Amino acid sequence: QVQLVESGGGLVQPGGSLRLSCAASGISFSIYYMAWYRQAPGKQRELVARITSIGSTIYADSVKGRFTISRDNAKNTVYLQMINLKPEDTADYYCNAGLPGWNNGAGYWGQGTQVTVSS
Repeated sequence: QVQLVESGGGLVQPGGSLRLSCAASGISFSIYYMAWYRQAPGKQRELVARITSIGSTIYADSVKGRFTISRDNAKNTVYLQMINLKPEDTADYYCNAGLPGWNNGAGYWGQGTQVTVSS
């Protein structure tokens, strides 16, 4: 069965760093695009970053220069390296997997991991 499991969230002070991981199983990982979404309290879910099967990336304007998405196909894992974290980055972060041509937000989802940025 398809399973996406996020890890790496936690409490961090402003300016700190975290690396989120999403381990996938039950899919042909290397042909999927992978994405990170987040949902902050009282706000809609938003796309944070996406990486295609060949490594092309996009980022939300709010995280450009601070977040980096990467993937390790040998480990069936996608990462989100977050630096210079800000309180507005506080959210539940979700891993998403899809195939080319699918709509934004379609595909498979993980259970989420919480990131809290607070002093």
